Amino acid sequence: MPEGDSVFRVAARLRAVLAGQVLTAAELRVPAHATAVLAGRRVLEVVPRGKHLLTRLEGGTGPEGATGPEGATSPEGGLTLHTHLRMDGRWAVFAPGERWSGGPPAQIRVVLGTGLGTAVGYRLPVVELLRTADERRVVGHLGPDLLGPDWDRAEAVRRLRADPGRPLGEALLDQRNLAGIGNVYANELCYLAGVTPWTPVGELPDLDRLAARAHLLLDANRLRPGHITTGDTRRGRGNWVYNRAGRPCARCGTLVLTAQHGTPPQDRPAYWCPYCQRGPAPQGRGPGPRGRGTRR
Repeated sequence: MPEGDSVFRVAARLRAVLAGQVLTAAELRVPAHATAVLAGRRVLEVVPRGKHLLTRLEGGTGPEGATGPEGATSPEGGLTLHTHLRMDGRWAVFAPGERWSGGPPAQIRVVLGTGLGTAVGYRLPVVELLRTADERRVVGHLGPDLLGPDWDRAEAVRRLRADPGRPLGEALLDQRNLAGIGNVYANELCYLAGVTPWTPVGELPDLDRLAARAHLLLDANRLRPGHITTGDTRRGRGNWVYNRAGRPCARCGTLVLTAQHGTPPQDRPAYWCPYCQRGPAPQGRGPGPRGRGTRR
């Protein structure tokens, strides 16, 4: 599932061809909204909210009698197209006249075209059209957005502390605590904190520092791919432990371990260094005191 910085970049690409432009083509190829007519409406903005994308459209019926949710056709009744990529979704942007090459036509869920280009949403698992006034219904549960203008570190820490017995890896992935962290950053933040993903939140001495580091990492990566956490942008050197099972820890050389964390079907692979990270681990693989890992 894309991290918040990836969604931030997707929003920037969509904004470049949609924001401020009138839709000349608009198709929602999902049963719930297949009859919605959006062509003729102006796109006001494309806003990332954690891992969610909100494409806001102006109100009014438009030259073609645009329709949407009940009550959304009045001059003041703006609409929002809410989409989420989850594991397989993708937005592709094409120049005018360019052949669409993002996947088979059967995988297309959304088409939004303007004079500047066309945004095509492939395999989008979430496509929802609602009144802009009702956005809270789909994103109101989210915690402070790590890349939002209203990022609130103190509130994020308060939410994390509310369940001190919860494993840190799970707490970081819970978008109700802070929005934008995916499995890459959850693993890397645990590593940087020197604890395993199964360490209870309440055992961390400095959650404020952890939240500040999360914001720093996503902000540093919001305009570049790779989710770099080591500061090294070279291929294969961008992360400390994520996706490095059986390979040396980037800091100490100990072989990185992996296991699932979380509750199925929401479980995710965890990666940790048994030398650099203290705390519990599954199946008797806990690292114990620092220094007992198998180093190379």
